[in-house]
Amino acid sequence: MVVWLVLFLFLCIGRYTEGGLKNEVVNIGAIFTFSSINGKVAKIAMKAAEKDVNSDPSVLGGRKLAITLHDSNFSGFLSIVGALQFMESDTVAIIGPQSAVMAHVLSHLANELNVPLLSFTALDPALSPLQFPYFIQTAPSDLFQMTAIADMVSYFEWREVIAVYSDDDQSRNGITALSDKLAERRCKISYKAALPPDPKATHDQVLDELVKIKMMESRVIVLHTFSKTGLLVFDVAKYLGMVESGYVWIASTWLSNVLDSTTLSSKTANSIQGVLTLRPHTPDSKKKRDFLSRWDQLSNGTIGLNPYGLYAYDTVWMIAYAIKKIFDQGGNISFSNSTTGTGLLGGKLNLGALSIFDGGQQLLQNILHINMKGLTGPVRFGPDRSLLNPAYEVINVLGSGFRQIGYWSNYSGLSIVTPETLYAKPPNRSRANQQLHGVLWPGEITKRPRGWVFPNNGRQLRVGVPNRVSYRDFVSHGKGTDDLHGYCIDVFTAAVALLPYAVPYKFVLFGDGLKNPSYNQLVYKVFSNDFDVAVGDIAIVTNRTKFVDFTQPYVESGLVVVAPVKKSNSSSWAFLRPFTPLMWAITAAFFLIVGAVVWILEHRINDEFRGPPKKQIVTMLWLTTPPTAPPTPMPTTPCKERVPDSKCTNDILVDDRPGLYKGCSYFFRHLHHQGVTHCLVTGDEQEFSFSTLFFSHRENTVSTLGRVVLIIWLFVVLIINSSYTASLTSILTVQQLSSPVKGIETLIASNDRIGFQVGSFAENYLSEELDIPKSRLVALGSPEEYATALESGAVAAVVDERPYVEVFLASHCKFTIVGQQFTRSGWGFALPRDSPLAVDMSTAILTLSENGDLQRIHDKWLKNKICSDNSQLDSDQLQFKSFWGLFLICGIACFVALLVYFCMMFRQFSREFPEEGPSVHGSSHNSRLQTFLSFVDDKAGGSKGKSKRKRKDMSFDSIDREEDNSRNGSRLNGNTGL
Repeated sequence: MVVWLVLFLFLCIGRYTEGGLKNEVVNIGAIFTFSSINGKVAKIAMKAAEKDVNSDPSVLGGRKLAITLHDSNFSGFLSIVGALQFMESDTVAIIGPQSAVMAHVLSHLANELNVPLLSFTALDPALSPLQFPYFIQTAPSDLFQMTAIADMVSYFEWREVIAVYSDDDQSRNGITALSDKLAERRCKISYKAALPPDPKATHDQVLDELVKIKMMESRVIVLHTFSKTGLLVFDVAKYLGMVESGYVWIASTWLSNVLDSTTLSSKTANSIQGVLTLRPHTPDSKKKRDFLSRWDQLSNGTIGLNPYGLYAYDTVWMIAYAIKKIFDQGGNISFSNSTTGTGLLGGKLNLGALSIFDGGQQLLQNILHINMKGLTGPVRFGPDRSLLNPAYEVINVLGSGFRQIGYWSNYSGLSIVTPETLYAKPPNRSRANQQLHGVLWPGEITKRPRGWVFPNNGRQLRVGVPNRVSYRDFVSHGKGTDDLHGYCIDVFTAAVALLPYAVPYKFVLFGDGLKNPSYNQLVYKVFSNDFDVAVGDIAIVTNRTKFVDFTQPYVESGLVVVAPVKKSNSSSWAFLRPFTPLMWAITAAFFLIVGAVVWILEHRINDEFRGPPKKQIVTMLWLTTPPTAPPTPMPTTPCKERVPDSKCTNDILVDDRPGLYKGCSYFFRHLHHQGVTHCLVTGDEQEFSFSTLFFSHRENTVSTLGRVVLIIWLFVVLIINSSYTASLTSILTVQQLSSPVKGIETLIASNDRIGFQVGSFAENYLSEELDIPKSRLVALGSPEEYATALESGAVAAVVDERPYVEVFLASHCKFTIVGQQFTRSGWGFALPRDSPLAVDMSTAILTLSENGDLQRIHDKWLKNKICSDNSQLDSDQLQFKSFWGLFLICGIACFVALLVYFCMMFRQFSREFPEEGPSVHGSSHNSRLQTFLSFVDDKAGGSKGKSKRKRKDMSFDSIDREEDNSRNGSRLNGNTGL
């Protein structure tokens, strides 16, 4: 239809033109609605730019730039007429159109005739350079404006917004871009209110839409339209009380244009208090300040300058510099006749009146590669043909003016410093780096509005609650009443009470009351909007989070295995259990190895490791035998008195001096006369410091290597001995419970049947995640069914969530949790996706946890149950049956030792006292028995020892007499001398 309209207009106004453009004048067209704010400002700015270009001969080399203005007056038809008039008058470029609707239409014509279209107001994100190569946006596209609004919504932590917009291409496509950007930040547009294109919207049409919005949940409203419709929306919103506390209004750049260019009435100013809006950011410069000082003279005070006036000024200069480049390259401006459409409708349409700009492609490229310093700052285009470094100022409307609270740039997002400062740093769009100054919101409040309320439609929040038949401590209701109570219900009501706003709600039971309902179906009811919230013992699992959002967990949960257990009776061979058979074998082997090593190291230099093989083997075994007690330190005895024989063993060591005095019966005055003050009575052992930490072995170790090996081995024996003692203590004193099921791994590897709770997610987890056949799974509906199935062997174990299991074990002590908890999750309340109530409820649950109320609710419902059979699980006292094996071994050892001993004694007695000739039978036996008992009682080798001591005493007596004689002789000699 557009093409036919263009052809029709051509028939009406067509005029054939030949020849090239006179190079003395360069024609540029401009299509705007000059009664609008942007139209008025653009007209003044473009004419000022035209005058400045023509006053500088270095730009066009004496040629003149002529801008022809065409007023479209909000009419698409007049915009097309103006464009066709420019096309037949050898126009090299057109500034405009003002609206994106006409930009879509005229871009087709520009593509055919190679005439660039440059617009700083038609900023529709859908105007693709691929589809419209000759259309150039000389101001930031609305895509960046919508990105800035999305960042603001995310910064203030709102999840939903309502979009109000004019139903034209630019506004509609801008809202589409906003929806995409919000989705990237996990936000969304909950409702889109389309109004007739500006300025056709009426009071009643706006009223109808705002009444609908007022009944909705979201209180964040984005208004993307133009000045006439926008001010009408705020006027109606003020009437409806929608610019009060709790509401948030974010307006696009149209509102900042109104603030910059017009004087607001008090009524209009009151209707926009607290509103946030954006204004294109143009950096400060001397060139900009000079132009601002000229503005009042240029406009005669009729209208204020806004940023789009600066973009209009710079657009003219872009074209001028691009044309200058053509001339500098030796080119000229020429047109040729258009043959497009020749022959259409049998040749009745004559399109030859339209001229094709021969240098259009060159001019387009020169514009896209422009690099100049304008009123708006550095002007350059990126690869996507958008201006580099787009930025906006964030404005808060206050009184009759506004306050700037920050900036937004495509480089680093929201900030309170100018974007030019951030360009010198690496880009940082992290959450912590996003900043804005404080805002005075509608209703003159400084606290950030929540951004949503419960819908004002008289409907209460529908709270779905599972109608459980078991574990009613969590959720239950009285028969014949709507009264609900339980742990989960108390947590929900306590959390709701902490919300900073009232929440009307009512509980709705889900389930038939005959069996536990399916919790997956309950969650799906929230997804399908049958319930607004689901409250109960609902586990937070992956497949449920795909449909709904959950609050912060209010209790930890996870799947565990419950199985029957029995006490392990203490075994008479329990002392063997601390070590495995391998450990026993290795320990015994090392006793032999260490003994052999020490024997090898000592054999050649130590007499105690020599002798008959039998003696050496015994010595080697005894050397590495573990200790039973540390040695007793040997006392020192003053040398002034005689050491009794009972305190002597073999040797006497004299202080630190070398020399060993053999024997014990001697006079200590001889040693005292030699300067010895103390004597240390020792045995055959060699004392060395570290080995006494463990035990005193009988044999001396002479070699250094032997001592090092023995010390290390004794340290190992200490550790093994301590570990054995600790393990045996635990085995004998701690109650030992045993079960054939050791955990979930045992169940997976076996073919035993497994119980699960009806309605729980455990069934799906066992079958889908662990690949356990459903034929092995048994549904159980109550704790009593758990106990019956486990006791009867109908199931080997039950898999359920830990909170249920803890309640079950509180009254069933014959069972216990085996293995580790093999999933980690929690219970929470389910809400629709992106529900703002989820955040507030989570905050309330965290508050309950921090102030202790959550624990008190838990104790009220779940901690007051104590297992009545706990006495059966107490540890038994140690009994004889735990040790009779040890006593048996000791008894057998004693019996065998005595048997061997008496056999040896009888053999030795028979050899030393052979039986004599015949005698009286009775007296002979009695006397022989007495002789045997006397033989056994005598000390072996006693007479030999007595004679040896006697000889030692005699030798010491002779030494003493010699010393006395020597002293007497000395005394006589002395007297003689006198």
